[in-house]
Amino acid sequence: MNADQPPPSVIVVGVDGSDASKDALLWAARQAELTGSALVAVISWEFPSMAYGAVMPLPDDFDIAGASQKIVDEAIDETLGEHPAVQVSTVVAEGPPALELLKTAKNADLLVVGSRGHGAFAGMLLGSVSEHCVTHSPCPVVVVHHATPTA
Repeated sequence: MNADQPPPSVIVVGVDGSDASKDALLWAARQAELTGSALVAVISWEFPSMAYGAVMPLPDDFDIAGASQKIVDEAIDETLGEHPAVQVSTVVAEGPPALELLKTAKNADLLVVGSRGHGAFAGMLLGSVSEHCVTHSPCPVVVVHHATPTA
């Protein structure tokens, strides 16, 4: 990189394998292509610690980080194809999704998240992760709403 050139911009997108996150990934990839930005797809995971007051046993060979990487890789392949127009790097992080997205977007130019729709109440337009990101992000946030087909 030439010292006279600014560093490339970075777009961070949250991916969890849902249709809403795939919509966000597609939007972010198109924006990255238009702006010449680097694209970083983030997936996070947490160990389920308790359910109904009991510790959740997990098999010894359970690889939640590996399973998460597979989810994000499959979402990228399914949404952008095997040879996307932009290079996509991935981050697999242990922690709450909103916090990990904000941590990754600390020096980003844009954060893109998907929203599944109305949430628990008809008046809610954002889910908890997208609402937290919009409220606390260090950079601009785009929330891509997933349109559910009507019959």
